[in-house]
Amino acid sequence: MRRKEFEVLNEEETSQFLQEMSFGFLGTTGDDGWPLVTPLNFVYHEGAIYFHGSKFGQKMDFLKQRPKVTFSVAKEYAIIPSYFTDPKLACPATAFFKSVLVRGYAVPLEDPREKADALGAFMRKLQPEGGYEPIDPNDKEYLKNLNGVSVVRIEVAELTAKYKFGQNMAEARREKVIDSLVERNTGLDAETAELMRQYCPHHRKPLGD
Repeated sequence: MRRKEFEVLNEEETSQFLQEMSFGFLGTTGDDGWPLVTPLNFVYHEGAIYFHGSKFGQKMDFLKQRPKVTFSVAKEYAIIPSYFTDPKLACPATAFFKSVLVRGYAVPLEDPREKADALGAFMRKLQPEGGYEPIDPNDKEYLKNLNGVSVVRIEVAELTAKYKFGQNMAEARREKVIDSLVERNTGLDAETAELMRQYCPHHRKPLGD
């Protein structure tokens, strides 16, 4: 059962997170009924998930036969040791993270222009510094590559987001964890402490303030 206090219903926040992330996990179903999870790069573009790869292979065969898929993205921000709040018990140990789960339908693209649009979004995300000619299906060199690659759009049927940053903690315990993160100050600790403040149900403020 998903914990309601960790659900994020703000579409803008979820879209921003998906724009920041470049790696996710595609869930498909094999011929034998076993689920298959494939790690891959993706881009979230105009309300859909896109990925690309070979036109042939197990993954594409599964998608053509069973287009229902899941797609998940997650980012771990900080491990929270038990001793931040309890000197004896291991029970409080946890991790803070953001995650998104998508249920949808995989649609392999055939139109070179739609492929070019999706791959252009990929390049703007993964290579924002440029250094290449825009992907144009009217360019013979690009058209050859567009015809040779598979680009798949996941049409989103359901999208849920879960951000865990101590929203269920009592105020005193939350402040202990924030202070401990600030003191430890490694990795994403400072950002995690700020996200704990932002997502605190008692005094949440808009992101970016």
